[in-house]
Amino acid sequence: MSPRDDAPAVPAVDDRGVTHTTAPAAVRRVVLDAGGRAPLLPQARAAFVEALDQGWADPRRLHAEGRRARLLLDGAREAIAAVVGARTEDVDLAPSHTTALHTAVLTVARGRRRAGGDVVVPTVERAAVLHAADTAVASSGGRRVDVPVDGLGRVDVARMVDAVGQPGVALAALQHANGEVGTRQPVAEVHAAARRAGVPLLVDAGASLGHADVGDAWDVLAADAGDWGGPAGIGVLVTRRGVRRSPVAPEDEDRWFPGGVSVPAALAAAVALQVAHADRDAADAARRALVDRVRARVAAEVPDTEVVGDADDRLPHVVTFSSLFVDGEALVTALDALGFAVASGSACTSSSLEPSHVLAAMGVLTHGNVRLALPRGTRAEDVERFLDVLPGVVARVRAAGGVDGL
Repeated sequence: MSPRDDAPAVPAVDDRGVTHTTAPAAVRRVVLDAGGRAPLLPQARAAFVEALDQGWADPRRLHAEGRRARLLLDGAREAIAAVVGARTEDVDLAPSHTTALHTAVLTVARGRRRAGGDVVVPTVERAAVLHAADTAVASSGGRRVDVPVDGLGRVDVARMVDAVGQPGVALAALQHANGEVGTRQPVAEVHAAARRAGVPLLVDAGASLGHADVGDAWDVLAADAGDWGGPAGIGVLVTRRGVRRSPVAPEDEDRWFPGGVSVPAALAAAVALQVAHADRDAADAARRALVDRVRARVAAEVPDTEVVGDADDRLPHVVTFSSLFVDGEALVTALDALGFAVASGSACTSSSLEPSHVLAAMGVLTHGNVRLALPRGTRAEDVERFLDVLPGVVARVRAAGGVDGL
């Protein structure tokens, strides 16, 4: 990463009491937070710039420029379909991952309203899925059926299978892996049960596609281009043939996502996915080793800290830990000042000030949380430097809060 050249100036007071502003020392930035917004891959950037010249027109227009844009857009859909094992016509591009998830839940629930109004969701699904399920059942008169998870964040398979087999279920949802703690879910077993029950399964692969094999155990698949090194503003929704859906938005030429998406962004997203897919095994091995190192050193060197999620059956690049007597926002801010960009699994880093529903559902510590999602190319020496400073940072944050001597 490049040196930090946008740090604020630092005020200083001299011996005469006069305040001066001095430039801060350069801090080399190390990004360890690529969840949902990974650095744009160079190949994707090049594709985006090229498409600004070739695909600027409205792909719905009939003139040559519009037809050229349509070819680029359809090519992007074809490339994404090839990676996920679907037909091009099954792939829709959304203006965001959140919009893709909302649309998946609402349109499938509406399309299957004659089958029932219930939506089955594990308690660790993304808030976008949980909120969309609430909206769907409020309209249908059904119920949101919550299925618990274990201490690793993995859904209770027996209870999930039982829930999807009950009468009146319109849709079941299950993430491929949890983007907050990395734990992979038993998608194949749940999909088999849903198929026996005739219930479509929505699989959220927003944290997985481009990093792990998402398989074919799904009926509806959602993903996030920003997570695999594509541009922000492109979500993916893939629907298998035979899944009944009904639009919930006003009528538009773009049936599922009125207004469409940026053609340059769509092409860049597809190129980034192809690059990530081709490089997946090597990137998996490199980042998995780094995450193993983080898990081991944090557990051994930071007192009263819990590393959460499955240590083995997990995403290769995600690791989360929580420290007692530490405010998560304060910890993220302190690390940022030292040049490390990390995230907190707790929603208290947003305006809601609420603890993470994922960690709460797991029954683990919800505060003092740090989440790492390592981008491709993360250097071992940067991870080691982060681990070297972490114990001292945690100790200082604790001391500032009146807790010392741990």
